[in-house]
Amino acid sequence: MRHSSAASGLAEPDSSFCWECACAVAGASHLSFPSPGPLGGSEPGGTMFTSTGSSGLYKAPLSKSLLLVPSALSLLLALLLPHCQKLFAYDLHAVKNDFQIWRLICGRIICLDLKDTFCSSLLIYNFRIFERRYGSRKFASFLLGSWVLSALFDFLLVEAMQYFFGITAANNLPSGFLAPVFALFVPFYCSIPRVQVAQILGPLSITNKTLIYILGLQLFTSGSYIWIVAISGLISGLCYNSKMFQVHQVLCIPSWMAKFFSWTLEPIFSSSEPTSEARIGMGATLDIQRQQRMELLDRQLMFSQFAQGRRQRQQQGGMINWNRLFPPLRQRQNVNYQGGRQSEPAAPPPLEVSEEQVARLMEMGFSRGDALEALRASNNDLNVATNFLLQH
Repeated sequence: MRHSSAASGLAEPDSSFCWECACAVAGASHLSFPSPGPLGGSEPGGTMFTSTGSSGLYKAPLSKSLLLVPSALSLLLALLLPHCQKLFAYDLHAVKNDFQIWRLICGRIICLDLKDTFCSSLLIYNFRIFERRYGSRKFASFLLGSWVLSALFDFLLVEAMQYFFGITAANNLPSGFLAPVFALFVPFYCSIPRVQVAQILGPLSITNKTLIYILGLQLFTSGSYIWIVAISGLISGLCYNSKMFQVHQVLCIPSWMAKFFSWTLEPIFSSSEPTSEARIGMGATLDIQRQQRMELLDRQLMFSQFAQGRRQRQQQGGMINWNRLFPPLRQRQNVNYQGGRQSEPAAPPPLEVSEEQVARLMEMGFSRGDALEALRASNNDLNVATNFLLQH
């Protein structure tokens, strides 16, 4: 019935008994296993690959705005206003030679390639876990810092390509909010625990983070020079996440600006609280959250059945009705007794019981006599004995 928790917050049950009991209680009490609620506030959906949050965008207004506004503008430019796409091209050559500074903003917000829009939107949806964990202001500061730093690294990488290899990539960089998306892979790698889901091809394994990395790889290979934006994003994410040169204090959202946007834009992009999710604090991954819910149901099961067992023992004078536990054994003893003492078989020697298991049962509140009898009847199976004691 106990769970051993690791330092990362992951927990593994001692046996399958706890899971079976929790599922039984869920079925009997019409409980469900919904997607865990927002972080800090918590997360995830119901698939084994989802690792970053509860379904929906509750407590993630900034992530919701980044999903809706740039995607809508990208579709508008691609379908209705294709002649305006040149205004949003990320052309560093025009920025450097023609001083078109506005391209550093327009060209780094809206994706002109719908495939990049789709992949980056999926990644932002999964990375909303960080907004829930740290708050919208801190999350916005990270995006702002990585966005500004990546613009500098874009210039440096493009100039290095031109100087060392003679490759001109200044006017071929992909547009869109891509560098901050790649920067979010740094905290994702560092702070989200890796939990193995399945083992394939020997050393290779599928984890709770595999799908996110596959999406990142798809985005990384979607264009010829997108790797420049990806590398600059990763470097800026490392600089900001490691607090190098105190960039997190310089490139941050002021408190007055955060309050202004919370009053004006947050009500527009806020999502209602999911009614199907339990109000409990949850961990950062699906596996942690599921385990926390199982532990919660496990405790509810233990307390309710232990209280019921105590009431039954008080009604029976403190004795457990073992006829309910082992009716075939009692019926056989009654038949032997009615047939005469001569036919009664010799009683087997009492089974030796582990004192450690007796102590564990006594810690749960059971008497020593009940613990000894349950362990002997269950052949020293602690889980079966605990099940009998709780249910009877």
